[in-house]
Amino acid sequence: MGETPFKLTYETKVVIPVEVGVASTRREVFREEDNDDQLRINLDCLDEVRNKASSKTMKYQQKMTEYYNKRVKLRRLEIGDLVLRKVTNATKNSAYGKLGPTWEGPYRIVHYS
Repeated sequence: MGETPFKLTYETKVVIPVEVGVASTRREVFREEDNDDQLRINLDCLDEVRNKASSKTMKYQQKMTEYYNKRVKLRRLEIGDLVLRKVTNATKNSAYGKLGPTWEGPYRIVHYS
């Protein structure tokens, strides 16, 4: 996204404790009276920053979806094919514990729903 969660939440960059003890340009040019003005400007721009981060996230998710969908091979199942069914928490046999099977079957396809 290009932005830190701290900035998206608190509208400003974080100063880590190491930076407080070490002299830096950021700390040397700091002026208390300008700080309030800068915080107001940051607050005014916060919606733009969040929108930009949101659009970057959407673009990333679209690229990941395209990449995944390129690699998926479509396969039509026909009546009579054998398939496995994923075991869910509702259908899991508690006697096996966490080492139980994750698939059950095989089942033969009789009809489509």
